[in-house]
Amino acid sequence: MKPKKHPKRDLNKNSGLYFVIGLILVMACTYMAFEWKTYDRPNYYGEAINMPDDPLEELPPIITLDVPPPPPEPVIPDVIEIVINEDPIIETVVASSESNPDKEILEVKDIDVIDDPVDMPPVPFSVIEEVPVFPGCEKAVDKRACFQDQMNRHIRKNFRYPEIPLEMGIQGKVYMQFMIETDGSIGHIQKRGPDKHLEAEATRIIKLLPKMQPGKQRGTPVKVPFSIPINFKLQ
Repeated sequence: MKPKKHPKRDLNKNSGLYFVIGLILVMACTYMAFEWKTYDRPNYYGEAINMPDDPLEELPPIITLDVPPPPPEPVIPDVIEIVINEDPIIETVVASSESNPDKEILEVKDIDVIDDPVDMPPVPFSVIEEVPVFPGCEKAVDKRACFQDQMNRHIRKNFRYPEIPLEMGIQGKVYMQFMIETDGSIGHIQKRGPDKHLEAEATRIIKLLPKMQPGKQRGTPVKVPFSIPINFKLQ
């Protein structure tokens, strides 16, 4: 072999690196060739617009307004005649409403004042000044609490479970509302419950309430509505 011109120069020193770089470039070009895409360019000017040869434009109709002629000018007479009104003027006399100090004042005596009974609206039991007095609560300190206690005793004393709801297993609360009238009697009974037989029994219990002393508002007897639930429960 012939000796090298430059013994220190090794041409195969970086051959492996150059081979790898060339291989990467070839693979990149191959990948780009496979991924290369082309698109058809749309023809925006290929369509022709069909327009008529002689376009005719329709003009809007002309509307004419009938304007009335101007009124004739007033004719001014050459001579102005003055007319004198000879009718008499009648003046209306208005009587004064003020009292006459010279007139004698009559003294009114013996006026009878009739006291008409005033129908007062019902006052709720919770806000009335003097609550209705249940028989037996006349001397109670707290008549309101005594009224509630006597009502519960009356219901327990007269309570009787109806036979039909008892056999059918019907139970529930019957809400009762009634009015304590101005004479102490019970009226305007209303009920609402789960069964008509339970409502009838609750109405019977309320109708057995004794006559009470009516409630008073400002010293005047008034109607007092009262509500209480009666619970029908099977043991």
